[in-house]
Amino acid sequence: MSGPARDRDPGLQPERTRLAWRRTTLSSTVAAVLAVKTALHGNTAAGYVVASLCCLLWLGFLALAHRRIHALATADAGRPPALTPRHAAAATLATAALAVCAAALVF
Repeated sequence: MSGPARDRDPGLQPERTRLAWRRTTLSSTVAAVLAVKTALHGNTAAGYVVASLCCLLWLGFLALAHRRIHALATADAGRPPALTPRHAAAATLATAALAVCAAALVF
């Protein structure tokens, strides 16, 4: 029992991927802002160090996300370029490290 095959819109997947990068960038921005706020209220040297690390990680992730979003937006209508393993690993590590730093500031 097979139904009719649905037509696939090749533009939807890159659009969803681009939106996912934007959501993750927004989440990283919120974490970095909260880290700075926590450091300013705690007023300790360790807090400033962790907040600075959060900001550096956020900037790194922002650069990676901007690069990927630009690659998805300028891709031909067919298939967008694949994310290199090095960039995927860097984005994953930056996101995880930012989450660890944010958690360290909360506790």
